[in-house]
Amino acid sequence: MLERITPPFTEASARQSVQNAEDAWNRRVADDIPGDYTVDTKWRYKDVFLEGRDNIVPFLDARWPLQQEYRLKKELWSFGDTRISVRFVSEWRRRDSGQWYRTFGNEHWEFAEDGLMSVQDISANDMEIKKSERTL
Repeated sequence: MLERITPPFTEASARQSVQNAEDAWNRRVADDIPGDYTVDTKWRYKDVFLEGRDNIVPFLDARWPLQQEYRLKKELWSFGDTRISVRFVSEWRRRDSGQWYRTFGNEHWEFAEDGLMSVQDISANDMEIKKSERTL
C-alpha cells in the first residue's frame, strides 16, 4: 500500500497524487477505491451525485462492467493547499454495443487533513470513436 499523501500539496506531491489516482483507476478493483475517501465524501460524476464512502463500490460495480478495455490518463492541471484539479482522457468500449468512446473531462478534488479525498467533482463528455482512432 502506498503512503498517503497529505496536504498542503507541493507540485511534486500533487503530481504523485494524480499518478496514484490514475494507477488505481486503471487497475479497476472497486474494493480498493473507497479507502482513499472520507466517510462522508461527496462525488459528482457527470449527472450522478453520491454521498458517502459506502456508495462508491455499488456505483463502480454498476459502471465499470459496461466499460470494457478501459484505459485512463490523468494530468495535473493546478493545485493549492488542499485542492487538486486534473484533466483526463479515457478510452473504452461499451460492452453491450461494442462502440468505442473517448471521454474528456476535468476533475476537482478536495482533501481532508489526513489526505483522504472529501470532494470529487467530475465534468466529462463521451465522444464516439472508431477502434482505429484510439490513442491510449
